[in-house]
Amino acid sequence: MADTVLTNRLAKPRVLQLASWRPRRSTLLAFGLLAPSLILLTLFTYWPVAQVFWQSLHNQQKVGGPQGFVGLANFAALFADAAFRKALANNLLYAVGTVIPSLVLALGFAMALVRSSRVNALFRSLFFLPVLIPLVAAASVFLFIFLPNAGLLDYHLAKLAISGPNWLGDPDIALYSIMGLTIWKNAGYYMLFFLAGLQAVPADAYEAAILDGANPWQRLRYVTLPYIKPTIGFVLVIGLINVVTQVDHVFVLTKGGPSDSTNLLLFYVYQQAVESYDAGRAAAGTLVMLALLLVISASSLRTIERSFGERDR
Repeated sequence: MADTVLTNRLAKPRVLQLASWRPRRSTLLAFGLLAPSLILLTLFTYWPVAQVFWQSLHNQQKVGGPQGFVGLANFAALFADAAFRKALANNLLYAVGTVIPSLVLALGFAMALVRSSRVNALFRSLFFLPVLIPLVAAASVFLFIFLPNAGLLDYHLAKLAISGPNWLGDPDIALYSIMGLTIWKNAGYYMLFFLAGLQAVPADAYEAAILDGANPWQRLRYVTLPYIKPTIGFVLVIGLINVVTQVDHVFVLTKGGPSDSTNLLLFYVYQQAVESYDAGRAAAGTLVMLALLLVISASSLRTIERSFGERDR
């Protein structure tokens, strides 16, 4: 009897060791599967961000030149620069003037084309076609459209006896002209997300609203919009990220001019790094952009999560 008890006591630690080893082995397996992604993220995301942070604390006037530690002086010089503040204000106006109209147009297109038919499929393809055109190529086309006097837009305005302005040369109009290109380019892309969101709205929700006597506006407000609120939040995130990270068309159309009226944050960073050879200030501007993107993403994702919670209640 004593031998049996002793044997059981000696066996228990072995069982505990095996039980504790299994999760440890599965953890190692998980880390092994994640290791390639973590290595790539470290090499191409985290390490470059760390280098940019290091660069923002140093003064370097040319590539490969000497570096001197300056602390936060680059950030102070950045916010003291009128061109940077102008670019920041332009980006804010550009975001409001492109994301909201693109979102509204995309939702309108999706609601008009949500039903499956050959005609709707054709129009979906037509609205999505601008997305397939590279941004630089689209900007080159719009450069011809916006040419003063000889451009396609002024040609048709002249037929109506209207004298068009200098679409890209007038500081008061140039940014709005670029907004037109951005809206034309993005509305069809956002339409796809809204089509998916609208197709996920249950039909019985509309039927119940109709039985309650709801008119089309009330069905949109109380049925459609609550169900697609997460989609709206997602499209909003994508749109805000795009207006910060896409400046190819600005380079082709105006190069930030005239008088910095179309200069955006990323193009300002490009100017500091490539044209002024001020790597420290360019790095500081990059970190400001990164902080803005993180704030936008975090707040928008929280809104999306809240929207899912409200819809499920």
